[in-house]
This record gives sequence, C-alpha cells and structure tokens, in this order.
Amino acid sequence: MAAGSQLTLYANLGQRKGSRTVVEWILETAKETGVRGATVMEGSEGVDMLGRVHAARFFELADEPAVVVVVAENDAIDALIAKLGEGGVKLFYTRSPVEFGHLGDAA
Repeated sequence: MAAGSQLTLYANLGQRKGSRTVVEWILETAKETGVRGATVMEGSEGVDMLGRVHAARFFELADEPAVVVVVAENDAIDALIAKLGEGGVKLFYTRSPVEFGHLGDAA
C-alpha cells in the first residue's frame, strides 16, 4: 500500500483556460506533472464560496459544477498544485492524506 494525497478540485464546466475547459486543462496538467489517474465527476447543483448557486439546467449546462479527484504520491500532488497555481485560474481545492493501492489482476 502506498501513501499520498487526494486532491479534489472544484470547478464548473463553463470555466475556460484559453481554448479549452478548465477541467480539460486540469487533466492535461495532471498528466504533464506525472499523475497517472484522475476522475471527473459532474454535479447537478452546488454552492460556491460566495453563496451563488451553480446548477445544470436544460439550457445552461455550462454552469454545471464539476469535481476533479486526483490521488497520487505527495511529490506528484505538490507538483500539480504548483503548476495549477501558475495557470492564473481561480480554483478551490481540498487535500487529504490517503493510503492507496490496486486490487485484482493487472491486465
């Protein structure tokens, strides 16, 4: 079993970083910094730090909340946080210590 961190980044699908979504940028940056796994979860509704409600509506899916969860060794998470911090995009995140491993056959 390995030890590291779980980094959870909160965004919405309408946020942009240049020509791509912030979620795409986070995933590409994670890959560039050596992270080999991340999961994106889209939410139906959320409240931001200013108390504004963000929700997936039929005509306004760009405001749909999204969470990117990354689990990796601490060095990789440190590098990812540093690189994202240089990107000029305002993001809220949480970081928690975790133990992780793999189950089943390595196919």
